[in-house]
Amino acid sequence: MAVLTIRTFGDPVLRQKARPVEDVGDVQRRLSEDMLETMRVAPGVGLAGPQVGVLERIFTWEVEDEFGTIVNPVITKRSRRMFTDEEGCLSLPGLVYPVERHLKVSVEGLDENGDRVEFDAEEHLARVFQHEIDHLDGVLFIDRLPDDLRREARRILADQALGLPLPRSNHIRTRVPTEEAL
Repeated sequence: MAVLTIRTFGDPVLRQKARPVEDVGDVQRRLSEDMLETMRVAPGVGLAGPQVGVLERIFTWEVEDEFGTIVNPVITKRSRRMFTDEEGCLSLPGLVYPVERHLKVSVEGLDENGDRVEFDAEEHLARVFQHEIDHLDGVLFIDRLPDDLRREARRILADQALGLPLPRSNHIRTRVPTEEAL
């Protein structure tokens, strides 16, 4: 297994829509292993193809004691109920903001062997799946923020590009208690 380079904000690949995988084979199995290793080393709970420069519809995830790979994922159901909780991203290091997502989602796709998989996910796992599928569509979590927070995030990212440190207030001011979110 290899640790891959994670692309960060400003890399155009993060804004491109990933293409479906036509045939799941050895290349995707190896990529899946490398992405899981990269995600664990980072550390993170999800990693999508575009985040490692691969414009294919594939992502890996690990929440609690479960992990896996989903190729060509499709959200087939979304709950009407939404919830807000903190979200970060390996491609936007250091940023943490409250993001509203569906409380539950059903996702279908293929695993790293090309076998069909289905998940009924809720809360944190549902959040991870929605976040990673957004990456496959060129959408970053900051795109889902209200205008004022999105402007703040972009300002922070611009400062980071200039080598300025992340303001401490980003982690304090935007914290949303989980009890409130549910």
